[in-house]
Amino acid sequence: MTSTFTLLDAAVLLAYLVGTTALGMWLGRDQKDARDYFVADRAIPWWAILFSVVATETSALTFISIPGLAYLADLSFLQVALGYLVGRIVIAFTLLPRYYQGELVTAYALLQRRFGVATRRFASIIFMVTRAFGDSVRVFATAIPIALIIGPVIDPAYLTPVSILILGAFTIVYTYHGGMRAVVWTDVLQTFVYLFGGIAALWLIGRGVDGGWSAIFSDAGARGKLNVIDTYTGVDRAHTLWAGLIGGAFLSMASHGADQLIVQRLLASSSLRDARRSLIGSGIAVILQFSLFLIIGIGLFAYYEGRTFARPDEIFPRFIVEVMPPGLTGLVIAAILAAAMSTVSGALNSLSAATTHDIYLPLTGRRADDPGVLRIGKIFTLVWAVILVGGALMYRAQGTPVVVVALSVASFTYGGLLGGFFLGMLWRRAIQRDAILGMAVGIAAMTAVVFARPLSAAYPGMADTLAPLGRIAWPWYVLIGTTITMIVGILSSYTHPAPSRETIEARG
Repeated sequence: MTSTFTLLDAAVLLAYLVGTTALGMWLGRDQKDARDYFVADRAIPWWAILFSVVATETSALTFISIPGLAYLADLSFLQVALGYLVGRIVIAFTLLPRYYQGELVTAYALLQRRFGVATRRFASIIFMVTRAFGDSVRVFATAIPIALIIGPVIDPAYLTPVSILILGAFTIVYTYHGGMRAVVWTDVLQTFVYLFGGIAALWLIGRGVDGGWSAIFSDAGARGKLNVIDTYTGVDRAHTLWAGLIGGAFLSMASHGADQLIVQRLLASSSLRDARRSLIGSGIAVILQFSLFLIIGIGLFAYYEGRTFARPDEIFPRFIVEVMPPGLTGLVIAAILAAAMSTVSGALNSLSAATTHDIYLPLTGRRADDPGVLRIGKIFTLVWAVILVGGALMYRAQGTPVVVVALSVASFTYGGLLGGFFLGMLWRRAIQRDAILGMAVGIAAMTAVVFARPLSAAYPGMADTLAPLGRIAWPWYVLIGTTITMIVGILSSYTHPAPSRETIEARG
């Protein structure tokens, strides 16, 4: 690889990382208590939260992995993005109003109100485990461009671990001091910077291909790489119209309605109306952003003339390091890393909030406005930082794009969580044991689906039974898990007397 990463790029990269970290620390300087640390005193404007939601869910993975999807295939991933918008609209008018009925800090406090504290703890722990696994993969993904930069000067055996530790060191400092206010406002800055990098890539790709974008689109159309709609009705393909609209909608309902990472940002809005604007607007922005980075992948296919790469997640970072001019290379690499720091710092803040409010406070009986709780929340932030970095160090690269791995990890527990919320909203007969049983069975069933192929290899006698499960594409995971959770919860509710009208009204 011929790297054009210069001293100017190094200076831009270092200045941006240090500046972003310093900005995060400065924005968090006046934190009063844990509520301020976790939801920014509910004083963030809706448009800032919109950009924060977009940056959190798509930043580093979008930049690194989405171009690789189009490079290998076509634009059909946009069908999933359309489903994401549908799911957000549903959540905006179902779960979101319930989050604003009281001073909630975590999504799972709503489950306590409806079912009881044990349900809250169970759901929160499931969130923590899923988020820890998923964001460990994200940390690994973001270490890829660092590895490309420092590759010529370090032993290859230590390349990825050193890259992960560099990212982790900045992120820990940034998150410990920053809090939610810092996370959101740096997200806004970082979103514009990495979108600028994406637009710059489009321009450079057009210059680097004979005939420019006209020739790129003409060749891509002839190869079928501009296809968006796939009406195939089977469940073994991920990027089809039905998997996208239905499966993508359920995935988005779970990630934006039952995942503390996003819900916590929405709870930082000053009102339900603003939270709705942020949530639905982010769905439109995500479609536009996916379109940008998928088109970059189409352009890269023409630029590299369909060359085969060892990993699809390496394609765009390699273009950045090899082709972009001095200064711009450093800025774009910095944007990727800073956006990843934002994503991971948001995860750390939400993991700490869930640990503090769902586990620590109920067990100790302390109040959230106790000044000492802020210090406890920051300690939990450090603990989760160590867990995420450790998980990234243990992850091993695969041929599958990292974005698909991360979404698959989240999907097998999302169904259980979303099913628990829907059971509480739609089935008044259900009580706490029904909710916990339903979520547990739903998650266990999806674990069998997600890991069907490894289980088939480990237990050949079960191969015929597990083979059909292994062919189910990841967008369907949440729908299946939600359905199983609700069916089990509903059936369980008939094993006990129906709760009294007074109990039902008290639970809301």
